[in-house]
Amino acid sequence: MLACSPMLRAPSRALRLLRPWRSPGARDCASNPTTRTAEIQVHALTGPDQGITEILMNRPHARNALGNIFVSELLKALAQLREDQQVRVLIFRSGVKGVFCAGADLKEREQMSAVEVGIFVQRLRGLMSEIAAFPAPTIAAMDGFALGGGLELALACDLRIAASTAVMGLIETTRGLLPGAGGTQRLPRCLGVALAKELIFTGRRLNGVQAHELGLVNHAVAQNEEGNAAYHRALALAQEILPQAPIAVRLGKVAIDRGMEVDIASGMAIEHMCYAQNIPTQDRLEGMAAFREKRPPKFVGK
Repeated sequence: MLACSPMLRAPSRALRLLRPWRSPGARDCASNPTTRTAEIQVHALTGPDQGITEILMNRPHARNALGNIFVSELLKALAQLREDQQVRVLIFRSGVKGVFCAGADLKEREQMSAVEVGIFVQRLRGLMSEIAAFPAPTIAAMDGFALGGGLELALACDLRIAASTAVMGLIETTRGLLPGAGGTQRLPRCLGVALAKELIFTGRRLNGVQAHELGLVNHAVAQNEEGNAAYHRALALAQEILPQAPIAVRLGKVAIDRGMEVDIASGMAIEHMCYAQNIPTQDRLEGMAAFREKRPPKFVGK
């Protein structure tokens, strides 16, 4: 698969492709052009970056638009990965230069009946919910266009990194639609109600710098010649998360996500329950021992 994805040349680290998501004949795809490359490819990094897994979106002819096959493959990948305790950070990135995800596949949708459109949008909503509920931290590396459903996908992630030249927005009102895969709910939770309404009502597009100024993305970075600067910054952020106690990180995510949906008293109760679950872990004891012995901790996720 790596030979079929030029955008993957940048990282020098070895990548291990998870076999269930290797399309048939991928090893000789250069000599067999009729073989369909998987639209979603999963790579687990090795060596010092073991624990970081990447989901590569690779549908170049449709600019990573959210079509039926794309959505099905992404749901299957997430279902597999959520059961893998070795995944400590999950990065969503693009294998298509200049685009993260162009949103819904409107050409495909034109062929659907009204009933079929309703079913498909419900699938999209479910996909975004699966991303949001992923147990490990998730990072969206937006190195290009992230429009409509593409931005909704990024909003479902815990953290967002954008190249300064990236373009993003919930532009559905410019197409006679409204955001239907979580955008009307996640954007106001991210930016506040008034600003989210302004962006959705106008269908405004933002570049990476503007998005960072508003708080829509965690970091905005100058784009490089390879077109993958956001990915490299996302990888660096993942490397900061990687050494921390994985159970504590996952429980911290639960406490924040659940707590944001309730009043503060209920949120404090949720935090208490998460904290109590962390107390008996080996990693907590290791953290205390490492502090006492003045050495770096070695967390194992138990």
